[in-house]
Amino acid sequence: MTVLILTSEQDVTADLAVAVLLQRGVPVMRLDPADLPGKAVLAADYAHGDFDGHLSVNGHVLSMGGLRSVWVRRPGEPAAHAAHASRWLTAETRQALYGMLFSAPTRWMNHPRNAEQARYKPWQLRIAHLSGFAVPPTVITTAPRVAAQFAEEYREVVVKSASGPPPDAPELALPTTLIGPDTDFSAVAAGPVLLQRYVPKRADIRLTCVGTRLFGARKRAAPDQIDGRYGDTGYSWEVTAVPERVAKSVHEYLALSGLAYAAFDFAEDEDGLWWFLECNQGGQFGFIELETGQAIAEAVADWLALRASDRRLPEDRR
Repeated sequence: MTVLILTSEQDVTADLAVAVLLQRGVPVMRLDPADLPGKAVLAADYAHGDFDGHLSVNGHVLSMGGLRSVWVRRPGEPAAHAAHASRWLTAETRQALYGMLFSAPTRWMNHPRNAEQARYKPWQLRIAHLSGFAVPPTVITTAPRVAAQFAEEYREVVVKSASGPPPDAPELALPTTLIGPDTDFSAVAAGPVLLQRYVPKRADIRLTCVGTRLFGARKRAAPDQIDGRYGDTGYSWEVTAVPERVAKSVHEYLALSGLAYAAFDFAEDEDGLWWFLECNQGGQFGFIELETGQAIAEAVADWLALRASDRRLPEDRR
């Protein structure tokens, strides 16, 4: 049975897990939905009360009956590389590909339905509260008065992006920025803003979760550092133990969100408390593995290589 990986051609993080799977003799098909139609071909047959489907990539044919698991890593937009690309062709190709895959009894990391919901940062904050994480007070608003009141109450707040950089303009990524109560919030009326109480941190935490396995990594913060994604702090990622309370909340979060893989970001304050910042359902782990030596790719390969216990729809697809 074959593991299907939906990702772009250039994906070093996927390469790490693919190498492990191939070393173990587990068949792998790698497909970028952007190459369908074109380099890839599909056929799905719904007849006589039954279903059968096939994918073909570079001469490698995969039957839906031989599908072991699907890893949705970093797939391109369906039909993006087609000779006559269009919004209509993208919609039709998405229907054909994902409709066929949804019809197969397989395991997902992560199911697109759960992944799409998990991308919404306001939803993440709600699930984080329900899971028992420590979450900084946060407001998302288009009302200047509400933003000003929030800044006045908490004095030191950060403004951050809710959605991340636009997919078609990654250079527009906005760093998390510290602002004060004297800020002019009149422009908030033009678009939603996310404000959060500032957490002075002594370290950034990245917690990578693969099924039930947790890989904690810690990087000391530079003095007065706000956004750990930008600038060289002079420190490296190191392995760190995961507090029992945090581990319990992580498992609760994954259960509520239906995710099999997630990368959590926390800010560790001076008292050692981990504050929830966000959960990236498709976050990269390659840089963490290379710096810490943690066997995350092996854990991903372990999860993907498992066979479904029966032919019914597994729980992570419901």
